[in-house]
Amino acid sequence: MSATSGGGSTQTAGAAGNVASRLGLTVGTVVQELGWDEDTDDELRQAIEDAIDGDMVDGDDGTVVDAVVLWWRADDGDLTDGLVDSLADLAAGGVIWLLTPKVGRPGAVEPADIAEAADTAGLSQTTTAAVSREWSAVRLEAPKQA
Repeated sequence: MSATSGGGSTQTAGAAGNVASRLGLTVGTVVQELGWDEDTDDELRQAIEDAIDGDMVDGDDGTVVDAVVLWWRADDGDLTDGLVDSLADLAAGGVIWLLTPKVGRPGAVEPADIAEAADTAGLSQTTTAAVSREWSAVRLEAPKQA
């Protein structure tokens, strides 16, 4: 089932699906979504759910997850705390995709702030990607256990 949004996005469903695939989100991946709000990209959210062939779970679910999609804006509070909270249900070897408004957009988070918060939370920044017209993604992972 497919729906189109009235948001006027020029991104096609196929392009959004390719982004979800680039994020490594495939059928059977359990994804937790945190930080959803009115400004999140509905096409990207739908593409992720299509790619995993299911719904994303929320933070109240308590399910152990393979990945976390964390929508974050500059005024959402302390990013380090948000990242630490994102680890609560994340399985060993799981990843956090931190989605922030692109630089120059309202709510944008400075790359240096992301790097500092990730380091403080014990995470490594591995990849950045433009995932939609308004949002960028940063892949964060916990160091491998010895």
